[in-house]
Amino acid sequence: MIRKALIPDARAIQKLLMDYSRDGLMLPRSLSEIYENIRDFYVFAEQGTVLGTVCLSICWEDLAEVRSLAVAESASGRGIGRSLVEICLEEARALGLRRVFALTYKPGFFAKIGFREIEKSELPHKIWGDCLKCAKFPDCDEIAVCIDL
Repeated sequence: MIRKALIPDARAIQKLLMDYSRDGLMLPRSLSEIYENIRDFYVFAEQGTVLGTVCLSICWEDLAEVRSLAVAESASGRGIGRSLVEICLEEARALGLRRVFALTYKPGFFAKIGFREIEKSELPHKIWGDCLKCAKFPDCDEIAVCIDL
């Protein structure tokens, strides 16, 4: 079941994100940062266990980012990631956003949902925000993808 994240989900969200950040696949997020942004998160929970998470972060009047997409390894391949991205796209449409992007190492995953590859230079607000915190900046090897709504 996908639902908006609740305060008690914060530690489970952080654990999922840390599993990916240890492998260098995403930036880590502090527990404090997760609490501050909990309203932006969705979770996929099954029998009270959080198996997946995603965050829709609004960047500008017409632009949002799908970020912090993580699915527990034990639940991989079940379509949870796709469902989480799709719920973000539904919310983005409801908010009147025209474009959603992601930075990813798996552009093929996003392509199946309708995203296309773009140059990072098309995302100036993003590049000078979170990217400055990344150890890989300015030599980012993630691929920018976006979808027009």
